Amino acid sequence: MINDRFKNISKSEEFVQDATGLEKLDAISMRIQTIGESIKNILKRNNSILTEVKEKGYWNNIVKFREIVSHHYIDIDAEIVFDICKNELKESEEKIREVEKNL
Repeated sequence: MINDRFKNISKSEEFVQDATGLEKLDAISMRIQTIGESIKNILKRNNSILTEVKEKGYWNNIVKFREIVSHHYIDIDAEIVFDICKNELKESEEKIREVEKNL
């Protein structure tokens, strides 16, 4: 779902140039928040499931972004969301699929 919303965004400024871009930024941020919430819950219950796939710091960074979205939404930076989608999302999807296999 994140990829569908991100596919027509070519630069971070497009997130803030109009209402459509802002809607995409909001939707993507909420999806990332949901992923972060799930990872946070797994870390609390049994973090070895995650650390078998990638080090704890990797997962903590995803949870930290979740904290920003949840508690400091006004501080969300369109450039950071763009960077996550462009450079981090594919790896995160792969790692989450690996975790799912271990559940």
